[in-house]
Amino acid sequence: MQRIPLIAGNWKMYTSLAEARALAGAVVSACKGLSDREVMIAPPFTALATVAEVVKGSQVRLAAQNVCWEEQGAFTGEIAPGMLRELGCSMAIVGHSERRQIFGENDALINQRVAGALRFGITPILCFGETLAEREGGQTMAVLERQVRAGLAGISVGEPASMVLAYEPVWAIGTGKTATEEQAQEAHEFVRNLLLSMYEKSIARQMRILYGGSVNSGNVDALLRQPDIDGALVGGASLKADSFERIIHFRQ
Repeated sequence: MQRIPLIAGNWKMYTSLAEARALAGAVVSACKGLSDREVMIAPPFTALATVAEVVKGSQVRLAAQNVCWEEQGAFTGEIAPGMLRELGCSMAIVGHSERRQIFGENDALINQRVAGALRFGITPILCFGETLAEREGGQTMAVLERQVRAGLAGISVGEPASMVLAYEPVWAIGTGKTATEEQAQEAHEFVRNLLLSMYEKSIARQMRILYGGSVNSGNVDALLRQPDIDGALVGGASLKADSFERIIHFRQ
């Protein structure tokens, strides 16, 4: 079965409610008539309800930028999966490099988030990737294997669509630097083979692996022509309607 490309926009800590409403409306318009790819946007938590109204009834999927593993409780600052589903979220980004690098989230905590999302019907997008020092030290594949294995520890994947992965080299996020399509494909192929060793082969072959790291309108076509790159996790370029529309309409 062919993997359906996923273009995911991560708005990070940007957009007022008015900006979020306008940007979401532009994304909905850009997606009209598309049937061979999926599009997802992840606004900040404060804008989820507003954006949910805009994308309701469209083909644009709504996601959160993080998710707790518990249904409820004394977890100040966290958002439960059921709360997100009530708002219309069907996906959540987990383990983004900024959560790892700035906020100190480790593999064990990220694994809890993945498990919690799946348990409550939220599709997690598990992020992983190496720093510049790790790449220059020849540790890239070891880092990717550790993060993927730890993030998926104890996770049973019955449906490939219930789990998405995203390779995001830390040195390429928000820096303007992008892994070449060859570097990205090498990492994606490595992770694909890793999944084949961890899960039933038909499931592993169908699980989507996105590339994230300064994806823009100028490099998206070359990246998504690679056989193991199944979409893009887009940061800054997803905040501009025209550039994100061009990424949505990538050409393979």
